[in-house]
Amino acid sequence: MQRLGKNIGGYHGEIIDIRAVLREVKAAAQLHGWSTELFYKTGDLELLALHRKPLSPRVTGPAPRIYISTGIHGDEPAGPTAALRLLRDNKWPAAAELWLLPCLNPDGFVLNSRGNGDRIDLNRDYRHLESNEVAAHVLWLERQPKFDLTLCLHEDWESHGFYVYELNPDGHAPLGAKMVEAVAKVCPIDLSPVIEGREATSGVIRPSLDPTSRPQWPEAFWLLQNKTRRSCTLEAPSDFPLPVRVDALVAGVNSALGG
Repeated sequence: MQRLGKNIGGYHGEIIDIRAVLREVKAAAQLHGWSTELFYKTGDLELLALHRKPLSPRVTGPAPRIYISTGIHGDEPAGPTAALRLLRDNKWPAAAELWLLPCLNPDGFVLNSRGNGDRIDLNRDYRHLESNEVAAHVLWLERQPKFDLTLCLHEDWESHGFYVYELNPDGHAPLGAKMVEAVAKVCPIDLSPVIEGREATSGVIRPSLDPTSRPQWPEAFWLLQNKTRRSCTLEAPSDFPLPVRVDALVAGVNSALGG
C-alpha cells in the first residue's frame, strides 16, 4: 500500500461533517447504554464525555478504568470516525469501566484546522490552559477517578505509517509492540529509526517523561502527571485513505483492550 502523496505542507485529505458524526456518536452511545455528559459548548458544537460502567464483575480485583479521547486536532478525521466505529461495534471488555471523549476540538473540524477557532493547538495547551476547551476538559478530568490506561487517538500527516507513543514509567506490560502487530494487518507501520525527532523502535516511541523538558504539554503528558501511569498515543498515517486510518486506530484500541 502506497502513500497518496496529497499531504504537502499540511493535511489535504478527506474531511468529515463533525456535527453529523457527533449526532451518530450520541445515538450509538444511547443504544449501547452509555451515559453522555456535556462539559463544554462552543456555539452549537458540544464537547461530550461518554461513560459506561462495567457490564460484568471482574473475577479478581477492581474493574480496570480506561479512558479514550480523540478529535483534539481538527485536521485528523480518523479519530472521531474511529470512536463512532468502536461504539457501533460494541466489542468493549465487559469488566472494564470506560470513558470515551469523541471530539475535543469540534471547531477545528469545521475549519479543517489543527487548532481551534482561536488557532490554538489544544494538544500543546495542557500546561498553561489558555484555551476554553482545554480548561473545561481539565476541570472535567479533575472530577474523574484515576485511570489504569489512557489512549489518545491521533493522525500524523507526514508519517510513512502507523506508530505509537508509549508512556509507561512503572514498567507495566508494554502495549506498543502489541498494537503495532495488530495494526500491521490493516495499515502500514512507520519503521523509521527517528519519528517526529524522537528515536523509534519498530513503530514505538518512548519519549522523555521529565515534565521540565516539556514547556508545552500535550493531553497525554497531563494525564501521565495527574491521572494515569500508563498512556499510549496512537498515530495513524494521514497520507493513506481515511478507511485505512480508521481501521488502524480501531485495531490499535482493540489490541490495547485485549480484543
